[in-house]
Amino acid sequence: MRLSSLLLLSLGTFSIAHAETAIISPQSDQTGVAVTIYNEDLALVKDSRKLKLNNGLSALSFRDVSAQIKPETALLRSLLPNTSLQVLEQNFDFDLLSPQTLLEKFVGQQVSVIKTNPTTGAETEETATVLSAQNGIVLKIGNRIETGFPGRIAYPNVPGQLRDRPTLTTQVQYKGAEQASVELSYLTGGLNWKADYVAELSSKEDTIDLSGWVTLNNTSGTSYPNAKVQLVAGDVNRVREAIRPKTMMMRSEAMAADAPMPTEQGLLEYHLYTLPRTTSIAENQTKQVALLTAQQIPARKELVLTGADYYYQGQYRDVEKKQKVQVYVEFENKESSKLGIPLPKGTMRVYKKDSDGTAQFVGEDQIDHTAKNDNVRLKLGNAFDVTAERVQTDFKNLSKSNNQVPLYESAYAITLHNAKKEAVTVNVQEPINGDWKILNESQPHKKTSAHQATWKINVPAESDVTLKYRVQVKY
Repeated sequence: MRLSSLLLLSLGTFSIAHAETAIISPQSDQTGVAVTIYNEDLALVKDSRKLKLNNGLSALSFRDVSAQIKPETALLRSLLPNTSLQVLEQNFDFDLLSPQTLLEKFVGQQVSVIKTNPTTGAETEETATVLSAQNGIVLKIGNRIETGFPGRIAYPNVPGQLRDRPTLTTQVQYKGAEQASVELSYLTGGLNWKADYVAELSSKEDTIDLSGWVTLNNTSGTSYPNAKVQLVAGDVNRVREAIRPKTMMMRSEAMAADAPMPTEQGLLEYHLYTLPRTTSIAENQTKQVALLTAQQIPARKELVLTGADYYYQGQYRDVEKKQKVQVYVEFENKESSKLGIPLPKGTMRVYKKDSDGTAQFVGEDQIDHTAKNDNVRLKLGNAFDVTAERVQTDFKNLSKSNNQVPLYESAYAITLHNAKKEAVTVNVQEPINGDWKILNESQPHKKTSAHQATWKINVPAESDVTLKYRVQVKY
């Protein structure tokens, strides 16, 4: 008998044997499934099924549950009135049928080794004992020991502890109608989501068009057909535990954004987003669903030169060099700015059209969960045509004349170079620790925080402007 026939016979025997001892509920029994997905590899699954259930004590096996189910969180309840369902015991069988696990279960037992003559095509069969299945296979055939696969291996049956799909088996005490309706809910790993945003900057760099996408990843070991999907944005506290490694590949599938957007509501101190229609999340799949769209959101570009607090504690030659001027884009998450909805954390990618009308990528940044009426500030990169050169022109250590209290005086000249054909404004932000004061300066500063001085420097087109200042710092 060929291996395929042996396996089909053994699988059929396996299914019948288990059907005699347990009521098996396949995924086709599902009447509905709802999935609430959190940010950090966690989801709540609610799986509703209709099945025939005997009164009294029964074993009930749920096939196609998540392979990363947290069994201690499983809750089974009856959905029909005038029924009672009590769970007495439950077991999660995740030892799945595969060539390797089947081989491991037969260590110390006999199997058949089938060889094919490469010339005649004739098959011969020998009985072998499996000695080891670790890092390869070791067989005893007659009086000899062989390693590797000398041919096809045929097994007489499938061990009862192996399952072809993840299965949760419960022992229940039931009272009610024979046609039962139950709901199994549980927490699982292997499901997560993130937000991705695409922002297109206008030609004048004063507005953006924003679209958001939800990316769903499913490596949980099962699929969720026609599921009601909800997403929780926020940092939910969890007791940390080891998560089983993920080794499965994912495929990509995108959904069009021409349908109603997800709705949003508060949930404790988090935000809950509900997708407008059911969607199927296949096993080992990445899926994208439209989250939001907004046009002509007022925005502003900002050029920033940032210093360092250690500049004011000593003499530093290393700062006498060209420094990068950073490019930021900022906008307000307000209704008056044509937005005003809670934004889940994610990556925001910014594009701008070139002279040919082709959108070009100009930078990206990560945003945190952003509440309504908060600002979104994106660092896009460093300016090419606007640079800075910083020179320390003087330094004095005044500690000796101040009873050993650390007291320093520093003077700097910062030259801003603008190679563009239009004027720019550069915000020079200097972090200064300790008790500080500006003794003199070529342009007025603003104390933007207890430890920061800021200058707004206008630099004409194709010109240079030098900012000079002297600061005294006491630590």
